[in-house]
Amino acid sequence: MTTQINEIRNNIISMLNEGLSPHLTYHCLEHTLDVTEQSVLIAIGEGITDIQTLKEIEIASLYHDTGFIFTYINHEEKSCEIARKQLPDFGLTEIEIENICQLIMATKVPQIAKNRLQKIICDADLDYLGRDDFFEISNKLKKELLTYKFISDENDWDKKQLDFLQSHKYFTETTKQKREPKKQHFINQLKSTK
Repeated sequence: MTTQINEIRNNIISMLNEGLSPHLTYHCLEHTLDVTEQSVLIAIGEGITDIQTLKEIEIASLYHDTGFIFTYINHEEKSCEIARKQLPDFGLTEIEIENICQLIMATKVPQIAKNRLQKIICDADLDYLGRDDFFEISNKLKKELLTYKFISDENDWDKKQLDFLQSHKYFTETTKQKREPKKQHFINQLKSTK
């Protein structure tokens, strides 16, 4: 990892540790670091070896939820604002920053991925849907959504989660192969409890 990315990562860790509300049990530092790790793994799985491209996707992943420090709704726009303000200080060019912001905006739900890199960051953002820690992570999201009154109760959550899982599609072949079977298993599990 380059010094530049290390500096950016340390800056983000510090920002999120200091600025995020403790009520953000899902959109927390742990989520950001997980998405960053998965972005790089998926990119490599998709055959991306270009250092510049990997750098941009890693930085976009680090910044993608920084907007939550200031707002819940439209946090992606705020994340881009933060990236545009900070990244020149780390030596990034306007073109790099614009590429990073396009990646951040692609993670907005419902996800619309227009190119290969956007597909990668979108899959990384929701990677947990097909992982062994799905229930543990989804419970953190449930707690957060209850706190912020985006869901009213357990039944509301069960319905919304199942609807979301059934409508969700992974974009990359790497993630489809790695995560889709387990995601389908969770869908069937959730349906059977209804």
